[in-house]
Amino acid sequence: MFLRIITWLVILATILLTVYLYQKGYLTDVKKLRAVMHRYGNWSPLIFVLLQIIQVAIPILPGGVSTLAGVVIFGPFLGFIWNYIGICIGSVLGFHIARRFGRPALETFFSPKALASYEHWTNSDSKFAKYFAWAIFLPIAPDDLLCYLAGTTSMTYRQFTLIILLGKPASILAYSLGLTTVLSKLFGIG
Repeated sequence: MFLRIITWLVILATILLTVYLYQKGYLTDVKKLRAVMHRYGNWSPLIFVLLQIIQVAIPILPGGVSTLAGVVIFGPFLGFIWNYIGICIGSVLGFHIARRFGRPALETFFSPKALASYEHWTNSDSKFAKYFAWAIFLPIAPDDLLCYLAGTTSMTYRQFTLIILLGKPASILAYSLGLTTVLSKLFGIG
């Protein structure tokens, strides 16, 4: 129950923040978005990493949006670095939440249909680790759901963290470059 309340509060805060940012022009003007983040100076990467951790650990927003924001705000290289750090820490946090709270945590954040689509992978722990590693490597998998699901298996923290640290760079890079290319071609943003 507590997690559901927190989730709804975060959803509401996210909606309000999105409306505010849109009204101020931060979501329609890349220069304005960069300027507001850079206003925080050396703190801006930390703020972004914290937002990325929250976005992954409390899976409400699509990760592609924040991943792209990192590249747009900080450029391709530093955007990749800050995305990687935030996403990896958030993934481990999601795994830990699921390990700590079990099935109720998954049911709080994910629909029964989404859970049913991937839950059969957990029938065999050895096969799950392989499926999980491939899914994390590919940029199209529902990573947040899979990280939570992994937390309900016998996978160790060490094995999980190793898969995340080695598998995430490829998917973050593919996602960042793909979205940046699309936005550049369609809207001249980049």
